[in-house]
Amino acid sequence: MTSSTVTSPRPDRPPRPNLAFRRLRGKRSPAEFAAAVRRAAREIGERVSCDARYIGRVEAGEIRCPNYAYERVFLHMFPGRTLTDLGFAPRSSVRGRRARADEEATGAHADRAPGTASETRRAREPYDTPDTQYPHHPYEPHHPYDPHDDNEESDVLRRAFMMSGATVAAASLGPLALAHDAVAAGRPPRRAGAGHAGALEEAVRRIRLLDDRHGADGLYRRAAAPLRTAYALLDAGATRQATADRLYAGAGELAISVGWLAHDSGRFDDARSHYAEALATSRMTGDPALEAHAFCNMAFLARDAGRPREAVRAAQAAQRAARSLGSARLLSLLALREAGGWAGLADRVGCEQALTRAQALFGQGPSDADPEWMTFYGEAELEGLEAQCWSTLGDWPRAARHARRAAALQDPHFTRNLALYSAELADDLARGGRPDEAAGAGMRVLDLLGEVQSSRIHTMLAGTARVLLPHRRASGVSAFLDRHASLPRTA
Repeated sequence: MTSSTVTSPRPDRPPRPNLAFRRLRGKRSPAEFAAAVRRAAREIGERVSCDARYIGRVEAGEIRCPNYAYERVFLHMFPGRTLTDLGFAPRSSVRGRRARADEEATGAHADRAPGTASETRRAREPYDTPDTQYPHHPYEPHHPYDPHDDNEESDVLRRAFMMSGATVAAASLGPLALAHDAVAAGRPPRRAGAGHAGALEEAVRRIRLLDDRHGADGLYRRAAAPLRTAYALLDAGATRQATADRLYAGAGELAISVGWLAHDSGRFDDARSHYAEALATSRMTGDPALEAHAFCNMAFLARDAGRPREAVRAAQAAQRAARSLGSARLLSLLALREAGGWAGLADRVGCEQALTRAQALFGQGPSDADPEWMTFYGEAELEGLEAQCWSTLGDWPRAARHARRAAALQDPHFTRNLALYSAELADDLARGGRPDEAAGAGMRVLDLLGEVQSSRIHTMLAGTARVLLPHRRASGVSAFLDRHASLPRTA
């Protein structure tokens, strides 16, 4: 059942094993090789979620060509080789597979397993209608683990996700789309299999990727549809306990991701509800990793909502849950969440102690125990969160120093965070009495707003503009204020 839902779009042509890639793995186990891939990704600042299952799919030939992030990592690991040398098909040869699959699947047999590609095509589900506006969908439903996320296609993906409606968005989730349509039609979904769990995990990755590049605004409403489907699948039950465990973990992580989109777009009550749902899921299943993640985001939300004491307590609860997980980087981030709460309470000593702890833990370096969702947490994020602490305490020069460092360290690939750190820098400089530099930083944020939609960043920039109004005659300030005033007003 699993293979029929997530593998090759040509059911009559089984995939050809990738023997070249298998030889490169050598004597290492798939899990050991996956860990090496993740380490290589960190070396070049990439974000991949490689595990033993992904390596198995590559070696089985199910992934004919990796996405661009994996391509960069593999070429870094094996310098001097091409994708063809690694056993992959040329990228040009895997374009347009969806159209071919549609043609070939029309003659599929009626006795296929439920949820297979052939059943999808035969039934002509509503989400299977060809998309004339975006015909080359960057995430093909038959390959939910092989997205092509280059710069050229990223904008197509963003527009398809943000503008084409929840049904089209769900369609890219393979087996999850079938359950989505059943829920939308008021029918109970079928019992979930491994394909549904995999599609759910991929939905979480895609939402995080879109948020990293473009911000939360416009994504939140669309992302709620897969979340409803995920909880409907939990109610329907799973074929195996291992699948049920993956479904619960995936639904919890998806609730956190959707909660973050609500949080970053200013919908604090919605965010609190989603985070609480994820926390309840973690408690029901005894999942300390999910519990730590939920408390981490609840601490961040409490800080932003003006409840600093709750932020401290949630961050401390997260640290208790995370102690057994073996990730120093996770404990470092949670210490920063605690520091943000202490700063909100104007407790400089408590804040400094938490910051010192965060820096020491960060210095222990990454490990294979670091959660997948923490790939955003590097030196730039450490500096950015520390800048926010000093800003809350009113130490503008120190805040600006850390914000400047964060912006300089941030990989420009992650546009949303680059805009966030630059907006933090602009505000700190403005409040610290350096209006000309603040205007320059603000202009850099404005340059990024064509790619980023985040209410948080718009709100920060509006506050900076208010602070700079009395300094309109300073160099560059007038130009910044005029350009900011011309921005379209967000709802």
